[in-house]
Amino acid sequence: MAVLDGWQYVWHRCMHLNRFLYRHVHSWHHRLVVPYAFGALYNHPIEGLLLDTMGGALGFLASGMSPRVSIFFFTLCTVKAVDDHCGMWLPGNMFHRCFWNNTAYHDVHHQLRTSGYNFSQPFFVTWDRVFGTHMPYVIEEDRAHGVLRARPMALHTSAGK
Repeated sequence: MAVLDGWQYVWHRCMHLNRFLYRHVHSWHHRLVVPYAFGALYNHPIEGLLLDTMGGALGFLASGMSPRVSIFFFTLCTVKAVDDHCGMWLPGNMFHRCFWNNTAYHDVHHQLRTSGYNFSQPFFVTWDRVFGTHMPYVIEEDRAHGVLRARPMALHTSAGK
């Protein structure tokens, strides 16, 4: 998990910082107006090759996991990516309980896509914390629409202030 997280953090951040890579490769993923579940897999083929295929292969080789274990690991990675992009904060979601990098964390990344925050994926927020790109969030209840929304804490203002 740590190898895959590190690999994806570096490439994801590079794709945001490099204008050419962002415009011609990573922007495909950010063309989605709002994150939705299968939008996790909506990306340029080069991005899929660099982040997912090569990152997965590196994680597989570095860990020495068996082919059987890799089936479960890569299934977990895919389900986790889909959950992170579903745009829904569901009570009791096991991924929200087990990982700080979750739906709300990634929603903030999509809200602030040009500001350079929350690049970590798919499991931990360690690399964002180490390199100063971590943006904490709050979950707010939107009573008018009956939903919960993730908001970046730095941009969070309460109605009473």
